[in-house]
Amino acid sequence: MTFPVLLIQCLNAVQYGLLLFLVASGLTLVFGIMGVINLAHGAFYMAGAYLAYVLVPSTAHLPGGFAASLLAGLLVAVVVGALLEWVFFSFLYRRDHLQQVLMTYGLILVFEQLRSLLVDDQVHSVPVPPALAGSVALGEIMNYPVYRLFVSAVCAAVIVSMFLVMRRTRFGMAIRAASADGATAQAMGIDIRRVYRIVFATGFAMAVLAGMVAAPVSTVYPGMGDPVLVLCLVVTVIGGIGSIGGTLLASLLVASADTLGKVLFPQAAGIAVYLLMAAVLVWRPEGLFRQR
Repeated sequence: MTFPVLLIQCLNAVQYGLLLFLVASGLTLVFGIMGVINLAHGAFYMAGAYLAYVLVPSTAHLPGGFAASLLAGLLVAVVVGALLEWVFFSFLYRRDHLQQVLMTYGLILVFEQLRSLLVDDQVHSVPVPPALAGSVALGEIMNYPVYRLFVSAVCAAVIVSMFLVMRRTRFGMAIRAASADGATAQAMGIDIRRVYRIVFATGFAMAVLAGMVAAPVSTVYPGMGDPVLVLCLVVTVIGGIGSIGGTLLASLLVASADTLGKVLFPQAAGIAVYLLMAAVLVWRPEGLFRQR
């Protein structure tokens, strides 16, 4: 393998890992803070991809059309996420995990049926914005798409913003307090229901954003959220439930194992991620950053 090829694969792994973190962070926050197993999180990612399929052509004639699509999609996602938490998830906090699994699986079926009714059951593509359609030269014959660098930059910006909010703001302190001991945090005056609603809406919005920015580099098709959900669960297990730092590290590890495994060991690439998870669980069953 030549150095430019290795560099491209490493860039692909980083971009994939950052995108995977964007999806998985919402899942680990909802599970770690709210105690809800949300199997519908992959369907949220699919909803973002279909939202991009609908909005990007509609805003292509506007200045900064793609940015307008992302902003509109985020606003819609925050509102829909808050409504979902209010209508469905707010009743699951004191229920057992079986009821949570059944309800969120039902949401998968609802999202799939809505997708079929509002769009169709075909495979679609989303065009790359013209301003981001170029490539950067890596060596004499290798090029790397500018849009993939844009995806990495968007994900990195969201990650930095998330860590700043979690560590430098009073709301971040409230989230950490709710994660550590919700009853005590509520007794000290923190509105736990408000924290839960904002956390869920934020996680929903990040999954939708990941689906929107990923749509131009992949196809948009029914059930596309299912493999993403499996990888997010793997990331959550490896990183530690409720740990943002662990989720970031686990996302990069999983993406590297998947991307480089397909290049170096194509016959065994399908199990590379799960071998990584098994190795981490044997060494540290609570996850990389999970507190005992």
